[in-house]
Parts: sequence; C-alpha cells; structure tokens
Amino acid sequence: MPWWARRNGRLRNDEICAVIPAAGRGSRLGIDCPKILAPIAEGYTVWSILRDSLMPHVGHIHVVVSPPAAHLMESATMAGPHDGRVSMSVQQEPRGMGDAIFGARNSWSQFRRILVVWGDQAGISGDTLRRAVASHALGSGPRCTLPVVEMERPYVQYVFADGGLEEIRQSREGVRVDDRGFSDAGIFLLETGGLAQAWRQYARIAPAGAITGEVNFLPFLVYLSRECAWQFGKVQVADPSEARGINTPEDLKFFQDRFADRLMTSR
Repeated sequence: MPWWARRNGRLRNDEICAVIPAAGRGSRLGIDCPKILAPIAEGYTVWSILRDSLMPHVGHIHVVVSPPAAHLMESATMAGPHDGRVSMSVQQEPRGMGDAIFGARNSWSQFRRILVVWGDQAGISGDTLRRAVASHALGSGPRCTLPVVEMERPYVQYVFADGGLEEIRQSREGVRVDDRGFSDAGIFLLETGGLAQAWRQYARIAPAGAITGEVNFLPFLVYLSRECAWQFGKVQVADPSEARGINTPEDLKFFQDRFADRLMTSR
C-alpha cells in the first residue's frame, strides 16, 4: 500500500484510487480552459466539486490531462484541500480514455481497486458513491460495479446478462440503441488485479472505433466480461441527472443553476 493510503498508522479509506481522464477541451462550451476546470459557481469548478465528492470515498485521486491544460490543472489540484492525496499526469497524445487510464497505471496499480470517473460528471452524488463502494465490497474475485440510470434512448446503452456485461452500444460510433435502456453515470469501480495485463491483451486485438478512431475504454469492459469472466454488478441511480456530462453550454448552465440553488438552500 502506498504512503498516501496511510495516516497515523491506519489505512485510509477503501484502498481505492480514483482516476479521472480529463484531457478534453472546453471549446464546445465556449470556455478557454479544459472541461474539468469549467466554472460552476464563484470559487467552484467541475474539478473542485468532483474532488470534494470523491475525497470521503477514496484514498487517492489521480487526474490525467492534455499538455495544454497541465499548468492550469497543476495549479488547481495543488490549490485546494488534498492532504497529499491528489496527483496529475499528462496524456501526450489524444488516444482516448483507455490510453489515459492505463498510461497512469503507476498511480493506481498499488491500490486494490480503481474508480474511473469521467472528468465532466459534476452531478455525482455521495449517496451513489457510497452505494457503489458498498455493493462492490460484497463481491469477490475479478469484478466491476457500475452505477446505471434507466432512460429513454441512452447515448450509451449497457446490456447485462447472467451477472455479466453482454454488450455496450454507443451512438457516437453509429450503433443503434433501444428505446429504453441502461446508461452509465460516468463511474466505473474495478479490481486492479490483472487489469493492466487484460488491457494490453485487449489493445492488441481491439478495432479502433468506427467514428472516433480510438481504442475505446467501454468495449474493454465487454472484453473483461466475455473473455476474462469478470462479474458485473449494477447499482441503479434514481436521479437521471447524475448521468449527465457537461458537453454543451446547456449542460454547463444546468449544473451552474443547480449548484446555485444548493448554495442558496444551504445558507
């Protein structure tokens, strides 16, 4: 166990390292900074909200950014409360989420579990994180726990069968989805044992996405289920907004308004 997972001689939290692949730019949002640093309210960004949500549930947070964002993100990660529990690395070329996650394996491989969190999921709740960690802890062996939301025509649809993940259908790759189905909430909790080796094997045979041209992370989950016999558990999330990423100005405005309401209520 790495040094940052201990405090006063005791293990910190759940032996979980959160990894946030956040190399996306904010150009579609009309902001001059990476999406993870998009402003939500005065003194709050997507990053600071994610950090505060994750800290009670993980031992460490590692953020992966693009080269142009490195200086800004380094300042942001070091500015807030972190107690030595936050680190950052740079994805030199935009090769997709999988490359970002496994390029940072030195930061998470010493932990027992990895919590992958998309860098624009400002709606993640503490309740969902608690339930995901608790559900995952009930299992044994190689496994993944997915918080999911049932919705109409999901952008990404997850099809489960017999304790496994049968299929992931991605609209962005031109695949048709059902009228109603499960979508993820941008959170993926996995065991780390054997994970990097499985990715190397998968990356050698995986086709690039038809539209993105990337070896995507999500189809890797299906590979883990079908070829490596990983179990997949789902935790159903009641609030569909937790599955909403920040991809458009409308998404950003939604979370700015929502967070402003929460701040007013807390006063």
